[in-house]
Amino acid sequence: MYKSSAGPLALIYAALIVFASLFPFDGWRAQGIDPWVFLASPIPPPYWTGFDVTSNLVGYAPLGFLLALALLRMRWRWGAWVLATVAGVLLSLTLEFLQIYLPRRVPSNMDLLLNSAGTLAGALTASALERLGAIDRWSDFRNRWFVQDAHGALVLLALWPLALLFPAALPFGLGQVLERLEGALVEILADTPFLDWLPMRDTALDPLSPGGELLCVTLGLLIPCLLGYCVIRQASRRALFALAVVVVGVVLTALSAALSWGPAHAWEWMGLPVRVGVWSALALAVVLLALPRRACAAVLLLVLVWHLGLLNQAPTSAYFAQTLQAWEQGRFIRFYGLGQWLGWVWPYAALAYVVVRVARRDGPA
Repeated sequence: MYKSSAGPLALIYAALIVFASLFPFDGWRAQGIDPWVFLASPIPPPYWTGFDVTSNLVGYAPLGFLLALALLRMRWRWGAWVLATVAGVLLSLTLEFLQIYLPRRVPSNMDLLLNSAGTLAGALTASALERLGAIDRWSDFRNRWFVQDAHGALVLLALWPLALLFPAALPFGLGQVLERLEGALVEILADTPFLDWLPMRDTALDPLSPGGELLCVTLGLLIPCLLGYCVIRQASRRALFALAVVVVGVVLTALSAALSWGPAHAWEWMGLPVRVGVWSALALAVVLLALPRRACAAVLLLVLVWHLGLLNQAPTSAYFAQTLQAWEQGRFIRFYGLGQWLGWVWPYAALAYVVVRVARRDGPA
């Protein structure tokens, strides 16, 4: 029996909603206000924008869809959309309640209504697709394309495009955390004797050469291709998948650039090293089409370690730091937090997955 990826994706998406709703998690205090006072506030509130309406409505729709889909795959044919909607409403109500203790966040009954409506729309969409037979057709498609234990890889592959929306210092360079991790540790351990225990560098990190950029781009695009190869049955389908990965990666990186610097600069990142890296990744993906699935996992492990090692030995540029500051202070504040953590965590989650897959004795032939 095939496990559904909808359940884990729903839990991950719910965790990301919690992060976005309570970010930046500081300044908690009782403000002398009844926590439930927002429920009786006038609708609409005095300050709201079209972006607020859209983000609150659309932001919860995938949660309702994934929850209802997970329940449907668990054979809850009746009432799946009701349970999914109730879960989304309770999550939104809890988060709005907690926001009263965060001075930088404002709870709103309008947000609660929009979140509930978004959850309901997503849940009804999943139920409608189930009635139309689309979910059964997806199950048949999955059975033809993927091996039985493709559950974890499919979850990671579904999250990879979202991780690309966070602006990266280098295209497809997910997981560059060394500088930020060092800065966070210094801040946490400041004025403590443990600060002297940190290994401090004598010299600054050297920027990547054009050849190093080319290699990082190649490896960054090859990682999701190999991850798919670990669970896809046939070489011909691997070829279609690799082409789709490259197209999705390029389009979403351009979208991230457009959101960061404006539509006129959507393709500024596509320099010569990046172009060569993209074509190199596609060529290597073609060369590895016939590699057995267990061997793909072993190669993926090497590629992940190599990529993260190269990426974290290079600094982020000052211009990139200004870009992040603009994201933090602009209207993308909620989505910044989501994309940031996905961009940091995704390659390490993939690394943990592939280590388990390679170490498993009963791995696929």
